[in-house]
Amino acid sequence: MIRADLCIIGAGAGGLSLAAGATQMGARVVLVEGAEMGGDCLNHGCVPSKALIEAARAAHTMATAGRFGLAPVRPVVDYAAVMDHVARTIAAIAPMDSQERFEGLGVHVIRGWGRFAGPDTLEAAGQQIRARRFVIATGSRPALPPLPGLDETPYLTNETLFSLRAAPAHLLVLGGGPIGVEMAQAHLRLGVAVTLIESGRLMGREDPELAAQITATLRAEGATVLDQTAALRVEPAGEGVRLHLADGRQILGSHLLVATGRRVALEALNLSAAGVEASATGVRVGDDLRSVSNRRVYAIGDAAGRGQFTHAAGYHAGIVLRQVLLGLPARIGAPIPRVTYSDPELAQVGLTEPEARAAHGDRLQVLHWGFDHNDRAQAMAETTGRIKLMVVRGRAVGVSICGPHAGELIGLWALMLGARLRLSALAGAVLPYPTLSEVSKRAAGAYFSPKLFDNPVIRLVVRSVQRLLP
Repeated sequence: MIRADLCIIGAGAGGLSLAAGATQMGARVVLVEGAEMGGDCLNHGCVPSKALIEAARAAHTMATAGRFGLAPVRPVVDYAAVMDHVARTIAAIAPMDSQERFEGLGVHVIRGWGRFAGPDTLEAAGQQIRARRFVIATGSRPALPPLPGLDETPYLTNETLFSLRAAPAHLLVLGGGPIGVEMAQAHLRLGVAVTLIESGRLMGREDPELAAQITATLRAEGATVLDQTAALRVEPAGEGVRLHLADGRQILGSHLLVATGRRVALEALNLSAAGVEASATGVRVGDDLRSVSNRRVYAIGDAAGRGQFTHAAGYHAGIVLRQVLLGLPARIGAPIPRVTYSDPELAQVGLTEPEARAAHGDRLQVLHWGFDHNDRAQAMAETTGRIKLMVVRGRAVGVSICGPHAGELIGLWALMLGARLRLSALAGAVLPYPTLSEVSKRAAGAYFSPKLFDNPVIRLVVRSVQRLLP
């Protein structure tokens, strides 16, 4: 029997953040992981996908160099070498997430699948762990659609895609969410024929106007995008796959990537033995991330059902840390930004325009500023996209950005919304010129322009002051 103050199940982003903080603050910590240290983000998600995207972006820059007065060249893509770059990126980051590092910090790491044996006991790798508090940080796995024929057909998910060594001849991507869009564009730029199939609207969760820009870009770059198109069934076809669509069409591809969402990974935990209630979306927790049915248990990250983002898992770790180590009250409440790393990128924090209109009605004011009015974007020859602010009484309640480096720009707005800062704070800030960050300041300033420049009272005051000045 191993006794601990804290037992963390899952060594992904949230579990590792919590383990590192807790052990360095003096707690006895056990960390249980049955798969790879670093979880999905390091091994199958954020890190490898962004490495692939950067390689694809370099190829696209070579092919479109004519916009800078340079002779464009068609890049010769060595797909295996690109995947070597992906593997090197993972390997460079892996030591920070390794078992050796965490054992060096004082964490007791157990490599095995955890399973509850009671309300205060977990079994893993033939050992029993009894802890004062447990934290479920098991993340999520690819969700497979109930598509007839899928069980008999070879397919890829984000967990297997990055093990490819030869480029697909024709990649069929099923699912038009962030993963599907990112991998479709990356492979397209690496010279792969791509067909993207989505039963609804591409990027259906995002602002419709800005999501449409991503769809248009994919089509302009040569992808076949079939939105509002349902898949009926799939079957093997020689060395490839054949996808049958509901409208009667058939598409033949060499590979099928299934990117239709994710499901929380809870099935192996035997939660009923611990009296922990859960649903298809995650463990039932309150805003303190504590189980509503077993007060010893918390859930963070994807397992908590409060957003499937690596940065959300890290934020959750801090919320739990304050409670279980310091006994301080803490609840989630900060706005969680999200980014799709397409080109242009699409970033969001707070409410989208449709969500804001439903919540605030006539009190809502929507402000726009285009990247084509930004001097740095002009110099970069990347002027596609815009920023959209949803404003109520001088404060932003939501921000949508489609444009170059939108993922970097959204961080400022996460701070603005989280701290409830007024737009005047940003409009009055001095930013370096020329930078992309000026699109945020100009959009904020647009809130005040009618009050200053189209206001007859202001004009009257100015004329009066001018007459009185010596």
